[in-house]
Amino acid sequence: MIAKGCAQILSILAIISFISGIIYIVYHGVLALTLFLVFTVFTVFSLFFFRDPERHTGGDDRDMVSPADGIVMSCTGQRVSIFMNLHDVHVNRAPFGGIVKCIKHESGSYVPAFKKESKNNERNHILLESVYGDVLVTQIAGVFARRIVTYITKDSKVVKGERIGMIRYGSRVDVTVPLGCDILVSDGDKVRCGETIIARVVEY
Repeated sequence: MIAKGCAQILSILAIISFISGIIYIVYHGVLALTLFLVFTVFTVFSLFFFRDPERHTGGDDRDMVSPADGIVMSCTGQRVSIFMNLHDVHVNRAPFGGIVKCIKHESGSYVPAFKKESKNNERNHILLESVYGDVLVTQIAGVFARRIVTYITKDSKVVKGERIGMIRYGSRVDVTVPLGCDILVSDGDKVRCGETIIARVVEY
């Protein structure tokens, strides 16, 4: 399955690759071959990057799932930061079910998301109101990610594991864990979006 809103991008890349292939067949030459190979490789890479496989959300209502694929960069206080490599699925999902109370986009820079300077990167905040408390999901752009896409709207209701957005070509997602939850992951842990349980409600 291809991520929402990405079919048009893939179609354009495929057309460019096809045209560059025709140019190479007609005119030959190193430049024509190089263009054909570059566009073809990028098209195949984008097809892999924009994949959106189904996920089976586990646990019960008190279990909070990861909003992103990737590696846990840090667990600081009530915040878990997850870095997404280029080979990870970049569709993000709701860690808890609830109501979307606020969506706020902030412009910024595009430095690598694993650096401290990434605190000034472009980002998108999604505030979810769950029965266990507010959950803030922050999508952060990186050096390659230049487009943050949101699938949901303010005041909409989402269920745990539902697709809420995507960061195209990178990068990092931060999520705040409500008070009364135990964080179950540590720095360096590999997590899967919508499946890995990163926290559990113990007091409510």
